[in-house]
Amino acid sequence: MRGVSAWFFGTAVVYGTLGVLLGTIMGATEDHSQLVTHAHMLLIGWVSFAIFGFFYHLFPGRAASVLARVHFGLAQISYLALILALFLIFSGNTGPGQPLAGISSIAYVLSFILFAVIALPVVRGGR
Repeated sequence: MRGVSAWFFGTAVVYGTLGVLLGTIMGATEDHSQLVTHAHMLLIGWVSFAIFGFFYHLFPGRAASVLARVHFGLAQISYLALILALFLIFSGNTGPGQPLAGISSIAYVLSFILFAVIALPVVRGGR
């Protein structure tokens, strides 16, 4: 793996590891208040980013595009902001957490739409 595919898969491994660690800490402390944060860390950070990495590995022509790099940057920034927002919200700090969650969620949706623009031509038989 190289380039965007390696970047996505590498961060997926890091985020997956952090998500599993958070889950282990929650289990050990019997404090499950960050369950939503944990779930988002694993579903977006591990699963989605790993899938993006595999897609870009399978279709290196798509990975070489400027759009793929924009997708990576927007997905990473929105993911990190969303995880911070969820952590704040479920720690009781809804004041700064709520607006950050809204903005970062919209940014992640935009990154996913960008991925659809990148991936759908391949699904439809394009290059």
